[in-house]
Amino acid sequence: MKIKIGLIFGGMSTENEVSVMSANSILKNLDKTKYEVFPIYISKNGEWYQYNNLENIEIDTEMKSAKKIENVMGYLQAMDVLFPVLHGLYGEDGTIQGMFEILKKPYVGCGVFASSVGMDKAYTKVIFDRANISQAPYIYLKKCKTQYRYVDKEFNEKTVTLEEATNIVEKEIGFPVFVKPANSGSSVGIHKAKNKEELKEDIEYAGKFDKKILIEKGIVGQEVECAVLGNEDVIASFVGEIKPADEFYSYDAKYQNENSKTLIPANIDEKVSEEIRNLAIKAFKAIDGKGLSRVDFFVEERTNQVYINEINTLPGFTKISMYPKLFEAIGIPYEKLLDKLIELAQE
Repeated sequence: MKIKIGLIFGGMSTENEVSVMSANSILKNLDKTKYEVFPIYISKNGEWYQYNNLENIEIDTEMKSAKKIENVMGYLQAMDVLFPVLHGLYGEDGTIQGMFEILKKPYVGCGVFASSVGMDKAYTKVIFDRANISQAPYIYLKKCKTQYRYVDKEFNEKTVTLEEATNIVEKEIGFPVFVKPANSGSSVGIHKAKNKEELKEDIEYAGKFDKKILIEKGIVGQEVECAVLGNEDVIASFVGEIKPADEFYSYDAKYQNENSKTLIPANIDEKVSEEIRNLAIKAFKAIDGKGLSRVDFFVEERTNQVYINEINTLPGFTKISMYPKLFEAIGIPYEKLLDKLIELAQE
């Protein structure tokens, strides 16, 4: 008997379109002799739709090729395994994983806690600090109407103006810095600031995506990524290197600029590569990860010091995405990787 897979994609986050690309790729590569696949699309306004076209998902604004699901919980209850391909908020942050837990259904990927803390970069940093994994110096702000709250390392809060916030950044970590919404994926809302005026604009821009804002010291060096797979016994892939077409690996550089390149394996010393692979597994276990994640690092140019950037508990999954490509490089092809993820969910 075939395993019924509920492939859930789209979603209400800024990464809806990226999610559709990942789902298309997964759908085409799931072994149809093993699985009966039920594509489920969540629209940007949170409505759930059933798709019947199993060869190619075509998302249209009129939803002509889809049927609205009236009883979502009942529909999901009929599945054997749920496979969320929902990047960003409401899909990667533990919310939908909580629904799966209530349904008592096996699902691919990290659980509620790992998903939520992995999505919130401010709190991921607390765990990585405790795990003694090196990170770039950072400042944590909370947006509060027209003002901001500066949160220190002991979580004391102090209300500051935008001008005062930029002064703190300049004094404590200096320029250049990266400004990020704490809860956002695919580099959405991220900018690099080289001075106070750019920093003010970038803080205001990041505040449009999340009330929590991270400002991190820019590391001059290589951007590298490592994929991990497993529940208790976790394996790490080769380390891959990002060669962004822009100044950093922005949303446009990832998905819209063909000049961005990836190198597998990364052009780094073998000892550094082994350190990164070990740290990727450590970071994954530190947040109680399950199934899969992609862990991103910087290797500083002058020192070869490794700094963790972030962990992605539901990374992009197209055929050209780094996660599957990194495992393909160590002999686990895309189709077998999908099989393994479903097995891990069933565990």
